Amino acid sequence: MATCKTIVCVAALLLQGCSTAPRFDKHFGASVRANLAAQTIAPHNAANANPALGIDGPAARAAQARYQRSFAQPEAEPAPVIRIMGSVQ
Repeated sequence: MATCKTIVCVAALLLQGCSTAPRFDKHFGASVRANLAAQTIAPHNAANANPALGIDGPAARAAQARYQRSFAQPEAEPAPVIRIMGSVQ
């Protein structure tokens, strides 16, 4: 009988920890929503169906290829200019 009471007491203590729900105030999450709104420049631009104007496909492809080639063979650095100040004897 004592074992049964012990099991019931332990079970009641374990369930009691799960029974309390956190109480949020009415402003919960307001700071997150305010920060998100502050980081959005123009929210109405998401509804714009017109594509962005830019460069055409071949020009963009050539620019990307030029960019990739710039990492394959870095430009040689010019020789440093050394100047000696003062008199040499």
